[in-house]
Amino acid sequence: MPQITSIRFTVMSMNVHKGVSPLHRHSTIYQLRQRMRSHHPDLLFLQELQQEHRGRVRRFSQWPLTELTHFLSEDFWHDWHYGKNVEYPDGHHGNAILSKHPLHKGNNYDISAYRFEKRGLLHSVIQLSANAPAIHCFCVHLALFERGRERQLAKIIRYIKELTNDAPTIVAGDFNDWRNRVSAPMREAGFVEVFEVLTGSPARTFPSVKPILPMDRIYVRGLKIHSAEILYEWLKLSDHLGITAQLELE
Repeated sequence: MPQITSIRFTVMSMNVHKGVSPLHRHSTIYQLRQRMRSHHPDLLFLQELQQEHRGRVRRFSQWPLTELTHFLSEDFWHDWHYGKNVEYPDGHHGNAILSKHPLHKGNNYDISAYRFEKRGLLHSVIQLSANAPAIHCFCVHLALFERGRERQLAKIIRYIKELTNDAPTIVAGDFNDWRNRVSAPMREAGFVEVFEVLTGSPARTFPSVKPILPMDRIYVRGLKIHSAEILYEWLKLSDHLGITAQLELE
């Protein structure tokens, strides 16, 4: 049997605010694409991705004419998976996972806690090399209210148990969890958060112009954490800052 060597790779997560600036005055999607590519992440977890919006095409002269997953991934990330969460007359938005490696696309599970706030849990599986074990990837965007997040987290942990069979797993996204109530049940499920491991607390990412709330997380299981970084230079591109981590599959 061929021997498996350890593989390092980089993941990034960001709520992209539908590709517009914090006050909705400017399109930021071209800058986001450029900044994301400059970090060369192997895996990209995006929330509030405006996959399609005909009104933005009319309003912003340089808004991409293709779906945003195509626009962002073109000639850089080789595969992508999009999960539609909210649909309206001009288009729709949701979560997305972009990858430099082929993705086995799973489902986008409805984890909405309220009828007025549609949320999804997007699942894909990646294999970094032919002989490497599969890594399960989940992109999430949780509810604004704590009671709803508790119900959503119970669903997420149940789906993880059913789908992964204790395989290496990444759960990344916007958890809206400024009181840090998510980490304890995630630890019970076998996960650690990359910034908590390295610095003692989750990254403060919201609001981007003066980040004081720890909203965005990267939870991992079965992977070694080497480094993590808050992308402070992105403060005008979204209402959230992006986060990135270098991981290792042993």
